[in-house]
Amino acid sequence: MPIQFADRMATVHRSFIREILKVTEDQSIISFAGGLPNPELFPVADLQAAAVKVMEESGPQSLQYSTTEGFQPLRQFIADRYKEKKGIDVSADEILITSGSQQCLDLLGKVFLNKGDNVIIERPGYLGAIQSFSMFQSNFLTVGLEDDGPDLAELEMVLDQNDSKMFYAVTNFQNPSGLTYSPEKRQGVADLLKGRDVLFVEDDPYGELRFMGEFHKPVVRGYLKDDGVLLGSFSKVAAPGFRLGWMVCSGEMRDKMIIAKQASDLHTSTFAQRVIHRYVTDNNLDDHIEKIRQRYGNQREVMVKSIEKFFPAEAKVTQPEGGMFLWVTLPESVSAMELFDEAIKNKVAFVPGRPFYVDGTGENTFRLNFSNSDETRIEEGIKRLGSGIKEFLTKS
Repeated sequence: MPIQFADRMATVHRSFIREILKVTEDQSIISFAGGLPNPELFPVADLQAAAVKVMEESGPQSLQYSTTEGFQPLRQFIADRYKEKKGIDVSADEILITSGSQQCLDLLGKVFLNKGDNVIIERPGYLGAIQSFSMFQSNFLTVGLEDDGPDLAELEMVLDQNDSKMFYAVTNFQNPSGLTYSPEKRQGVADLLKGRDVLFVEDDPYGELRFMGEFHKPVVRGYLKDDGVLLGSFSKVAAPGFRLGWMVCSGEMRDKMIIAKQASDLHTSTFAQRVIHRYVTDNNLDDHIEKIRQRYGNQREVMVKSIEKFFPAEAKVTQPEGGMFLWVTLPESVSAMELFDEAIKNKVAFVPGRPFYVDGTGENTFRLNFSNSDETRIEEGIKRLGSGIKEFLTKS
């Protein structure tokens, strides 16, 4: 008897990046494919000490069921940090701790999206959001990115011509492009959304990883006040394996999110929350983040200079001021998917750009990750890739 799956599974596929990572398990391959933090920077000893202290001080409580909202002292830490670092007022009661920021996307889909609802995303857009919202059979509308954020004229047209439920955006060091919204674009987005029944979802997992330029306030709370949802994560500043993220929302929206989370997993790991809280209490998180910024800044600089040295002039590359990614655009006649196959033969990997586009475009683009390689491997990998691109362009 054939198994009858839900209709939604017919249009949702495995994560393209997760499949690529299987190919790069070969240690001889220099991989710029994964969106992975550098494991050398994980605070292993400090987290170990925090875990021991949690077990000694509150072992039974840390192993017990907990509230859906999350560990209150950890939520207060996040709220205080928003005030200190972003200059915005967020209360602990407005914060919902989640199992990674990816769960935030799932909860948003459950609470807001019906089959066929329009969701506006960036072009190119975050693959995790595309996969998550596709589960709810939503219809995607896209807005192109310029060097300093979305094309506001295109965004206004999309908003005017369509009845949309949500606009999802990564405003700092966007995945995959590495681009950041300027203050002018943040204000422009806020102005366009005011008075419209469109939920703005601002995902900010990379915001603290700025190693040049100035920090910007988030659109949510910074420009839209209480309207919208702001997402955050400890994955890029502490350890992704803990799967700790959060959502900032209030009122009826928060109540609905709590209900959806209760139906999903009851609550996020009690132990993980307490360990992270003990870690940020006993250690200076800013000092740790500064180490990450310095390392990633150096690795980004090596990749940019290596690209200038080894890539052909036809390859256009973004210049991010933080985060973990660079974005490469090749001449329109070039297929990055075909280039990937050739690059693997030369023992170097990247992520072709097409999966980041829901409209079938982006064939000539690809993403490079600079956070999970050392400087020597970055230079050698870019050298191999540059040679492959030049050869591929000659054949094309």
